[in-house]
Amino acid sequence: MASSTSMSVVAVVLLVLAAAQPARADPACYSRLFNFGDSLSDTGNYHFVFPNDTREPAVRLPYGETFFNRSTGRFSNGRLIVDFIAEALELPFVRPYQSGGSAENFARGANFAVGGATALSPEFFEENDAPLPNPDTVCLDKELDWFRDLLKLLCPNDLAGCTNMMDKSLFLVGEIGGNDYNLPIFTEVSFEKIRTFTPSVIAKISSAVTKLIELGAKTLLVPGNLPIGCVPAYLMRFESDKAEYYEPETGCIRWMNEFSQYHNKLLVDELENLRKLHPGAAIIYAD
Repeated sequence: MASSTSMSVVAVVLLVLAAAQPARADPACYSRLFNFGDSLSDTGNYHFVFPNDTREPAVRLPYGETFFNRSTGRFSNGRLIVDFIAEALELPFVRPYQSGGSAENFARGANFAVGGATALSPEFFEENDAPLPNPDTVCLDKELDWFRDLLKLLCPNDLAGCTNMMDKSLFLVGEIGGNDYNLPIFTEVSFEKIRTFTPSVIAKISSAVTKLIELGAKTLLVPGNLPIGCVPAYLMRFESDKAEYYEPETGCIRWMNEFSQYHNKLLVDELENLRKLHPGAAIIYAD
């Protein structure tokens, strides 16, 4: 099963990159992978950022049991999509930035994603009467700060010296933003209010992409939100006996999936705007 999954992801990644920039489709064209996001792509940062959180199951078995035979801090029983993408590009698994190390340790890239991360800052939620359960939640701006710190480590004398490195790197910006909705939903914030956060979430993702391009990024892959109406926790929390409440073809909650489509529509439109502003960069939307 793992082998067939890996091959499928390899094919998808190479096709997407080829469609965006044919001359760069060869995996050898990408010498590094930098990733930003949340638990969907965290390869171990959470444990280093929140070492005293003994409740988090991702730091112990059965997490990691199907491939690594130990917990690695991944929120999965095995590998994540970012791991398969690294394999597709013939790169090693991306090292979590918070694990520390020298410049040599990040010679092939770094992962800044943290489980539970949000696009927007904790201050945003506080100001909008939707405080996060953990006021120390990592946000996208913090992950970008870590990336800037890493650039200083990789190019200590002159950031301009990182130009060649940035040209040959693939940047994954997300999936990010899901927790901007998940966390308020589980703290009883009304969905009508949560929906008003979406333009701000998209603006923050757009800002992150822009800042990375300004730093020299040339190829950026930006995934959309998931069909959250299919998430088991939501199916249990918002259970209904009304047939019209669910999508007949999937059994998922209709209005929640429509919300994901709303988020993704705004994201797609914003990425198109960014392409016009930055024609020298390949900005790829991943569904």
